[in-house]
Amino acid sequence: MKRRRFLQALAAAPAAPLAAQQAAQPPAASPGMGQFRGGGPAPLLQTTAADLTAQSAAPAFFTASQFAVLRRLGSLLQPSLNGHPGASEAGAAEFLDFLVSVSPADRQKLYRDGLDALNAQAKRQFEKSFADLEDRQADAILRPLVVTIAWPEDLPHDPLRHFVAQAHRDFRTATENSREWAASGASFGRRRGRGFGGGTGLYWLPIDPVVKG
Repeated sequence: MKRRRFLQALAAAPAAPLAAQQAAQPPAASPGMGQFRGGGPAPLLQTTAADLTAQSAAPAFFTASQFAVLRRLGSLLQPSLNGHPGASEAGAAEFLDFLVSVSPADRQKLYRDGLDALNAQAKRQFEKSFADLEDRQADAILRPLVVTIAWPEDLPHDPLRHFVAQAHRDFRTATENSREWAASGASFGRRRGRGFGGGTGLYWLPIDPVVKG
């Protein structure tokens, strides 16, 4: 899924109260707008713009320790380059905190276990958290974990290498589909006259509803 507005449908009417309403009231002949056939009101669909999650001061899904590792990992895997923002400037870690929170359980476990494993390895090797490592120290941990992937679906079998490969892919996608990246592309395109290598300033606006029961 690309980045930008993910719609969350939050509170759907519970099944038991709706059944009670159906038993107590005769079904409407023709339901009107905003009304179910059972006579109950249609649930209000509240939306959450994914961009707003990047403005949050605290993570919504990861622990504070895990989120600190995630942000540091993003700055290393997707740094700013050639006038384009990196993961830190694009708020990619904040976005992934939101995205993983509404992802399947296996993706959530992959991220949580991976972040905890990086932190544990940093403490074993350097006696400090991964988020506090110097670049050369972080490189000593990450370099053996970054492997060449022949096919997009052929991720490493080793759990930690699998996590790093997936996180690298997710950080790149989140960063390159951010408003900040689009703005830098548009600026570059104006400087280059929108010739080869220029940007258009466009970015994706997903409309995938995320339903929570």
